[in-house]
Amino acid sequence: MKETALTGEPDGARAGKTRGEPQPDHVVATPGHDSPFRFERQRNELRFRVLRLALRTWITPQYVRLRLEGMDLAGFDSRGADDHIRLFFPSTEIGPSEVDGFRNSPSRDITPLSWDAEEGWLDVELTIHPGAGVASPWAADAPIGSLVGQGGPRGSKVMIGRPEAWFLAGDETAVPAIRRFLADAGADATGMVLVETEDAQHEIPLAAPKGVTVEYVHRDGVAAGLALSARLDRITAAERLAGTVIGFVAAESSVVGPARALLLDRWALRAEAVTARGYWKRGVARYDEAH
Repeated sequence: MKETALTGEPDGARAGKTRGEPQPDHVVATPGHDSPFRFERQRNELRFRVLRLALRTWITPQYVRLRLEGMDLAGFDSRGADDHIRLFFPSTEIGPSEVDGFRNSPSRDITPLSWDAEEGWLDVELTIHPGAGVASPWAADAPIGSLVGQGGPRGSKVMIGRPEAWFLAGDETAVPAIRRFLADAGADATGMVLVETEDAQHEIPLAAPKGVTVEYVHRDGVAAGLALSARLDRITAAERLAGTVIGFVAAESSVVGPARALLLDRWALRAEAVTARGYWKRGVARYDEAH
């Protein structure tokens, strides 16, 4: 097991190999069967696992990928790009058999990025907020070999079929879901991706099909969500992507209104094809506990 400072895209299993429930401030539904794509809800077997930190990879100065390992991952699956699992961070050192100790520890919801259940590894990515909460300090500083509890995903929203175009937007907390959507899009996909980051130094590399444009929106010191909201507000009806479009926007909760205005009003997408979610809210520590 080792720690590295390399950057880049997920390796090994697909972003999701053998790859939740709606949260506050969101719109999410299921297209009808006459659409080229639809979503189906899938319930997953609930199991609690204890995993070991095996690798830490810094993508930017405040964004890190963690590899968690453990044979408990046998049977793990996550078929929805926007799925969430929960990680439990014990404040004191406890043994792998002390399951109740892990269950009672502070926890955080995140999107699983990639895994190989047979080989027993799971990759996740987290944004580091120095001095905030329990997940950030653990993700940044926990010694290699540290133990963490893991549960979920409780359910998956599985895409059946494919849209003709993809509109994906979010801040750093949405990047794992955006990565997974892009991995599923296919080499011939068309679309647009917007990612809000602090500045150019904090841009997170994304692998996208040739027909999908990726644009970074910089906060440059303004409050989270404002830069992305302003960019969404500037997109006109004439810029609507052609064909049947999936719209996914997830970031600080203030982006939900501008996302709805763009996707549901100006672009007139069906509500069933749109997800607009507040993954977190400024000043509210346990708003959604996601990312």
